[in-house]
Amino acid sequence: MKEIKVGLLGLGTVGTGVVRIVEGHHEELYGQVGSPIVIEKILVQDRAKSRSIAISADKLTEDPWDVINHPDIDVIVEVMGGVEQTKTYILAALEQGKHIVTANKDLMAVHGSEILAKAKENGCDVLYEASVAGGIPIIRTLSEGFSSDRITKIMGIVNGTTNYILTKMSQEGAAYEDVLKEAQDLGYAEADPTSDVEGLDAARKMTILSTLGFHANVSLEDVEVKGISQVTKEEILYGKRLGYEVKLLGIAERQDDFISVSVQPTMVKQSHPLASVNGVFNAVYVYGEAVGETMFYGPGAGELPTATSVVADLVAVVKNLKLGVNGQRVPAPYKVKKLKTDEQIASKYFVLLHVADKAGVLAQITQVFAQFEVSLESVLQQPNPNNPSAEIIIITHDASKAYMNQVLKHFQGMEVIDEIKSVYRVEG
Repeated sequence: MKEIKVGLLGLGTVGTGVVRIVEGHHEELYGQVGSPIVIEKILVQDRAKSRSIAISADKLTEDPWDVINHPDIDVIVEVMGGVEQTKTYILAALEQGKHIVTANKDLMAVHGSEILAKAKENGCDVLYEASVAGGIPIIRTLSEGFSSDRITKIMGIVNGTTNYILTKMSQEGAAYEDVLKEAQDLGYAEADPTSDVEGLDAARKMTILSTLGFHANVSLEDVEVKGISQVTKEEILYGKRLGYEVKLLGIAERQDDFISVSVQPTMVKQSHPLASVNGVFNAVYVYGEAVGETMFYGPGAGELPTATSVVADLVAVVKNLKLGVNGQRVPAPYKVKKLKTDEQIASKYFVLLHVADKAGVLAQITQVFAQFEVSLESVLQQPNPNNPSAEIIIITHDASKAYMNQVLKHFQGMEVIDEIKSVYRVEG
């Protein structure tokens, strides 16, 4: 049987995991595809660097074109990261008829449509399961498992770093800054954590998921993004008292072909499965018109979980190669993108207000909600010995974002309201 030769761009954490699985699961992979899969050439930054796995020196190169232009390589696995330069390499490889497996969410969120179009043009596969939620097979599930259903909502925890931080804040009552430093020391958060904590990483993943789930070309600019850096342990405590956990959720919704996509800290009802997803784990909740609610849960990062998704894509490419059907299953968006207006976006809200501690204030506040047709589910007023103001917590029923913005704007001009302390979407 002819060997299937693979080129690997990158030998960091995930790249090392790919080598371990391809070489360690040789018999299983052969049994599935009927050919040996061999890693032929690997791009590294430094050939002399010591590594945790034994690799023949002649397989390593510091020149990407040694991999891309290699005449015997059938599939290129990209796990090096980066966007613009990496896009150049991948487009060049596709021009030569090489198939691509990538774990690069940034690349696919920003240039996915261009790369997939080039793949179709050249009869090539581009698979990217590992770009979202590590070891959870969510992309294959959306594109194949839900192919006969109509997805109305995708909601999930798709960033392990922020979930780890919020879990520690919730379980230990720790402050955001302290947990962030701990996450950095453990290697869960980068030295510059902006992409994770400000929601950008999650936004890129939601771009990919909503494009697949709704068959429309959603771009990163369409995602409304708010991170967790302003979340306080006090807000988390208030949420817990009312039966909620704070999670950074990606939320993509479709109604009558109008869609909205956001990433934001959200109060999730403790009875909802997403509320109990803790630590660095990821979970994606998918609502289908026919199937109802389903949840996919597992490790969102790490050497072997992510590498497992990469190698599963590699197996899929090789199977297509054997059948002669490469490039025929590239899922191209076929719907016109129509974004919801603020009037069409509806959800429950959690609002924490610091107000003047005197009679009649609550009546004034509820009057404003009534004026803008926002009905209230619950109102809680409680003293705080550390705050001379009274604290009022309000949970609304479903309200349009436009009306809610009007309420908050009105509150800013009211003398009896000292501060709008926090506003969160409520789910579950």
